[in-house]
Amino acid sequence: MPLPISVIILTFNEEKNLPDCLSALDGLAEQVVVVDSGSTDRTLEIARSWGAEIVEHPFQYYSQQRNWALDNLPLRCEWTLQLDADHRVTPELQKTLREIFSPLPPTGINGYMVSRRTMFLDKWIRYGGHYPVYHAVLFRRSAGRCEDKLYDQHFVVQGEVRKLRGDIIDIITDSLSTFTERHNRWASLEAQDQSQTTINPDSRRIQAKLGGTPMEKRRFLKSVYERLPLFVRPFLYFFIRYFLRLGFLDGRRGLIFHFLQGFWFRFLVDAKIFELRYQNMSRHKPNKHENGPQQI
Repeated sequence: MPLPISVIILTFNEEKNLPDCLSALDGLAEQVVVVDSGSTDRTLEIARSWGAEIVEHPFQYYSQQRNWALDNLPLRCEWTLQLDADHRVTPELQKTLREIFSPLPPTGINGYMVSRRTMFLDKWIRYGGHYPVYHAVLFRRSAGRCEDKLYDQHFVVQGEVRKLRGDIIDIITDSLSTFTERHNRWASLEAQDQSQTTINPDSRRIQAKLGGTPMEKRRFLKSVYERLPLFVRPFLYFFIRYFLRLGFLDGRRGLIFHFLQGFWFRFLVDAKIFELRYQNMSRHKPNKHENGPQQI
């Protein structure tokens, strides 16, 4: 029997990923809505074949699309599960969901955190601090909101949040070309986020707390990282992640992943921050002709 959950899936040209995502949800949720941003492949055809509802909306950035969906979709259920097309709900998580929705979660609980199981070139990345990593993707829609950030967004849930057994499998890439293209784009967004001097006071953000939830702890560690000097911090981060947190146990594919995601990507973010600062200084540098004609 389907559970009283509305699943929201964001898509753009996801004909490769969407069938497995929808297959893992078959019979699990009362409502599945695909929010598409202009796919030109078979994404919409596949969504219809699985009985998903389809809503099209232009994509600006991730958190904007998520919050637009929460504000505008005709959701039938109080609880919503937020997924991407490259996510897979594991059988263990399905079992856990059926347990907590029999009959319904307690009144005082507004959300649940689920761990992501990262798959890179068909390998589960288990070390380097990359598992378990929790995200609050299941919540009462009136209590949850996506952070207004360009990159590394999390859902902020007002009220009590608990952890669930079971994972969401995250198929993060189908090729190294796709991986590097995406991370180059995300590095630009992260550089812009870190270069912002002001934050919208009305936006909900995950609080940085060493003794808080798993998400708050990670945000605390990231806040420490962001205070370190540019171009030094990627080296420190990779050393901690690959050697001290045993990333080397993930093997050769793990080496590729941890180096690209844990060093190259972080170094690229720093280079883009440096570029933004240089461009800003160049724009504000006085023109040598501003103070009148020069004597020759």
